[in-house]
Amino acid sequence: MTAVAHASAITPVLVRLKLSLLRNGLRQSAGRRAAYIASVGFALLLAALQLLGLIALRGDPHAATVCVLLGAVLALGWAVMPLFFPSGDETLDPTRLVMLPLRPRPLVRALLVASLVGIGPLFTLCLAVGATIALARGAAAAATGFLATALTVLTCVALARAVAAANIRLLTSRKGRDLAVLSGLLIAIGAQAVNFGAQTLGSSGLSTLDPAAAVVRWVPPAAALGAVDSVSEGSYATGAAQLLLSAAALVALLALWQHSLTRLMTTPDGSTSAAAEPQKDTSRAFGALGGLLPAGRTGTVMARGLRYVRRDPKTKAAWVTSLAIGLIVPLFNAIQGTGSVYFACFAAGMLGILMYNQFGQDTSAFWMVAMTISSTRDAYVELRGRALALLLITLPYATLVTVLTTAVLGDWPALPEALGLSFALLGAMLATGAWSSARFPYSIPQEGYKNVAPGQTGLAWISIFGGMVAAALLCAPVLALTIWLHASAAASWSWVLLPLGAAYGWAVSEGGLRLSAPRLARSLPEILTAVSKG
Repeated sequence: MTAVAHASAITPVLVRLKLSLLRNGLRQSAGRRAAYIASVGFALLLAALQLLGLIALRGDPHAATVCVLLGAVLALGWAVMPLFFPSGDETLDPTRLVMLPLRPRPLVRALLVASLVGIGPLFTLCLAVGATIALARGAAAAATGFLATALTVLTCVALARAVAAANIRLLTSRKGRDLAVLSGLLIAIGAQAVNFGAQTLGSSGLSTLDPAAAVVRWVPPAAALGAVDSVSEGSYATGAAQLLLSAAALVALLALWQHSLTRLMTTPDGSTSAAAEPQKDTSRAFGALGGLLPAGRTGTVMARGLRYVRRDPKTKAAWVTSLAIGLIVPLFNAIQGTGSVYFACFAAGMLGILMYNQFGQDTSAFWMVAMTISSTRDAYVELRGRALALLLITLPYATLVTVLTTAVLGDWPALPEALGLSFALLGAMLATGAWSSARFPYSIPQEGYKNVAPGQTGLAWISIFGGMVAAALLCAPVLALTIWLHASAAASWSWVLLPLGAAYGWAVSEGGLRLSAPRLARSLPEILTAVSKG
């Protein structure tokens, strides 16, 4: 290949390379072929159904709103795909080509064409065609729709490539793997947002989306689909402006992509420059917090647990997901007017689950912890330190969620009993979590998206769900007292549930830690074997 390669010569090579990667990937195993064929079939079926649904919208007064917002959602999906699934397409990594004598500009053109090979672009094309058919009325609108379809597909693909090229150093580093692990958080938040939006649409109709569509129709690539509707309505100048805006966005994305490729081809990566960079001092990572932690082993265990939250990808993902879902579920239900102040206990429950399988996050490094436990007292202090590290975040967080939920609902008289129930539930989950960690430990694989090592799924189910059932039973006295106070017309005394719930939660958690300590001291070899399997 010559030093200066033209796009016309590179393009067929890269297209064949893309097809070869797909073909060789399918040859690896029958299971992979079956999974790929199933995913392709599902994607094509979904695309066909979406296409028919969009065609059925033709003539509907809200067709433009649906199609324009659909274009924006498509672009958003293409933008976040390389961030949360960096290993989904090997050709997203341009660093594989940096050693070849290729110019960035023809390389961008060739990669853009090669990127159109795949299920994602075909799915996007089906939706763009369906939106065009739903909106186009007349020859001018049909011609505009042809341009809009091409611009939509090309802009989505270029957006994904530009994002991948601009962040490829991050995506191939440990921080990038952390980001991929945290994709579960996006899914959790998105699911709640979709649920909230669906309920709003069910009660108010598509007309509530018209103001949003009026703004989005000027945001590329949705602006290209908006141009079809504008031309259909006779607004040719508006349609031309929207098409030009979409074309300008495509050119800007291609320029950004080319700039990122140039930088990648001319800048050394971390493997060659890290030695020359000054090392960060991480010895004071918890310097300010360290002064607030208790002295001795308890403070050391707490600092270690907080460091796991900060540095370990799986632990970080579990914490962030629990914090987000613990807030979203009660707050969204309260905003919709269908919730209750008692839903705030969901926050304590989500964070209490993090007490389960405490030693699995240590993996094989648990042997260093085991070396320091020589008595039941040592085991008790170890468990207490881990529980206090969790409480340091969980206690104020559960209080905050309860106060926010109460404020949205305006049910301030129920705040003390809701807080009391949350504290009791949290104490019960700390108790059962400590016992479950010592009795049913399992390994957490450090790589990939699995949270349980193969062969230990049964242990995980017993540990988590068995512990949650036990925690619910431990909370029965406080729950029974709450029901009795309301049933006996003594609701004015419900404020006593706050101190009683806090005291009960402390007593239950203390009892659980003391009952679990002898088990932990006796089972150190078994725990080390179980948590080291990943």
